[in-house]
Amino acid sequence: MMDITPATVVQVILLAREGTMAEAQLQEFIAALNDDEKPQLTAIAWIGRGAFEAEEFDEAVATAIAEATTPTEDYLMGMPHLAENLEAGLEALGVDVTGEEEDLL
Repeated sequence: MMDITPATVVQVILLAREGTMAEAQLQEFIAALNDDEKPQLTAIAWIGRGAFEAEEFDEAVATAIAEATTPTEDYLMGMPHLAENLEAGLEALGVDVTGEEEDLL
């Protein structure tokens, strides 16, 4: 079960799309997430990248917790296509973020 809100994931997507201009803000935003949200955000990105299937969300979260060797914000900011991976992950999980995107834009 996802504890991270779709609005939180959308905020990361929007900041990641801004690139260098929002890099510090993105790093601070991810760093401020709680200990449940960080591995879930990583799991969503992994699902979007194709490393896990949507049905394996809990396994992806457990793997993110077990294999965490660097701060989540550093790991995710080093991931190519972070925004696209998160979007694809949410879509694979069946999470509709249309309302959240409109609220944040």
